[in-house]
Amino acid sequence: MSIKTILFDLDGTLLDTNELIRKSFVHTLSLYKIPYTEADLTEYNGPPLLDTFTSLNPEKGEEMVKEYRRFNVENHDHHVSLFPNAIETLEALKKADIKTAIVTNKMRDVAKLGLGLTGIDTYFEPEEFISLSDVSIGKPNPEGILKAMEVLGSEPSSTVIVGDSYHDIEAGQNAGIKTVGVTWSERGEEFLRSFKPTYMIRDLYELLHLIE
Repeated sequence: MSIKTILFDLDGTLLDTNELIRKSFVHTLSLYKIPYTEADLTEYNGPPLLDTFTSLNPEKGEEMVKEYRRFNVENHDHHVSLFPNAIETLEALKKADIKTAIVTNKMRDVAKLGLGLTGIDTYFEPEEFISLSDVSIGKPNPEGILKAMEVLGSEPSSTVIVGDSYHDIEAGQNAGIKTVGVTWSERGEEFLRSFKPTYMIRDLYELLHLIE
């Protein structure tokens, strides 16, 4: 069956927030005097924040999440941009009547900042935006994907999720849908390929080839 629905991760997939995420982790880890390496910072980019910080400091995990988000919001607009061809791809998918939604491990209020800043909020209805605020557990749990598919009235056999993290790939696999990894993943193309996504793309515009 052809692809009729494309679900997108947000950070690292549509939005280039890698520098903002890195600076937010550096600030928070330094403030709480938790040692880290550059490899650690890359690994922390993707999983839910609470999981990461509670694993580093069980007693202050929630407090660290709040500090991370405070810094992140304060510095947001200086370090967020779109990856190449994001707008062009979303526009083409809309014209092709492909259903789309966002499924992100980011909290709704912060994620909406990036959507508004870059203008891609116009391509998604409010109900087509599934954030960590809308589920009981984030990716790789498939809850967000299943919720998006329910909203869109989509079938697993004709749905894919596009993401830069192995959590996106595993969430898609757990939901029983096809997966698309992106070669600009912060952890590298080879690492993401090891989780066996159905497809790999080097540019968002390549998604148009998948729907043909």
